Amino acid sequence: MRILHILDHSLPMHSGYAFRTRAILKAEIERGWAVAGVTGARHSAVGPPVESVDGLTFYRTSEPARGASPVREWREIAALAERIDEVVDIFRPDQLHAHSPVLNALAALRVARRRGLPLVYEIRAFWEDAAVGNGTGHEGSARYFLTRLLETHAARSADAVVVICEGLKRDLILRGIAADKITVAPNGVDLKLFGNPPPADAALARSLGLEDSEVIGFIGSFYDYEGLDDLIAAMPMLVALRPEAHLLLVGGGPMEEALRAQVERSRFADHIHFVGRVPHEEVERYYSLVDVLAYPRKKMRLTDLVTPLKPLEAMAQRRMVAASDVGGHRELIEDGVTGTLFPPGDPAALAASLADLLAHRAGWDERRAAARRFVERDRNWSSNISRYDLVYQSLMARAV
Repeated sequence: MRILHILDHSLPMHSGYAFRTRAILKAEIERGWAVAGVTGARHSAVGPPVESVDGLTFYRTSEPARGASPVREWREIAALAERIDEVVDIFRPDQLHAHSPVLNALAALRVARRRGLPLVYEIRAFWEDAAVGNGTGHEGSARYFLTRLLETHAARSADAVVVICEGLKRDLILRGIAADKITVAPNGVDLKLFGNPPPADAALARSLGLEDSEVIGFIGSFYDYEGLDDLIAAMPMLVALRPEAHLLLVGGGPMEEALRAQVERSRFADHIHFVGRVPHEEVERYYSLVDVLAYPRKKMRLTDLVTPLKPLEAMAQRRMVAASDVGGHRELIEDGVTGTLFPPGDPAALAASLADLLAHRAGWDERRAAARRFVERDRNWSSNISRYDLVYQSLMARAV
């Protein structure tokens, strides 16, 4: 089977999106399938028109002439459709597999219909909600509703729909998409990358001033919806209860400047450590220093509907996990069994939950083992890929 994936961006760019893509393509290759990817104009890393990264082949799309929205988006769709058409001649796929945002699906639909190819549309988040979460859109605006209509149209027009969680599936059903058309392929972990947690890196701990500390960590992107401002606001209350508590922030993103300014105003700035972005192959070293990974996402449509990847990586690393009680986290974490849930948007409750975890370590081994078993059983990419197999085989049979 030959599958052509249509993507927003990919490696060598680093993001949860790029790493999920890598996991899918690697697992499909292990199944014996031929795979390649086409990235749209929003892939911003400089590289050749055809690029091999980590053993994966990606065809790049040139950036079209610029323009104001929505002209810019329609030009991107046209440019991507043209590039997909070119790659179809080169790669000869049996199926197209477009991944959100919806621009990719609209471009792929043009080619799928013209070439008579089955199209799978995979939704990792609704574009309209992602824009609200990133601060580039507003719920209830004309643009929000237009994007929502396009998203629904793409799901209705595709031959099959894949979503990453039950929340997205429920929302699509409410929009009139048939339940039997939708497959849930949840976020997973490549246990070859995160399967063998290393011992604590003492030299790294010394270099960061974290020796003999109780370390709360966040490793990921600094978006507003991640709630890192609440985590920083919780630190004075946490340190009052646990004087050795320190916060380690690894990553970067749009909120970094504001978060650094918030820390500078804090009386406990010496307990908060920004590391910045680190190479993906170095991430395990930072996981090894953390006692509790904290994910204080704010409550909104995006976080209620969509499951994040990072808590699963932490569970695979046998780290304790504490997260806000929003829908996306509840699909991953069973409170008191595989992790701890606390009320969203409440720094005092966050501090109390973290302090309680740090004060009661007797049950940690049991929780960490339960969380690791959950990842191995339900969120391991080597088994998750079978969900795609069912979708692809169904469409191939239908096409005969």
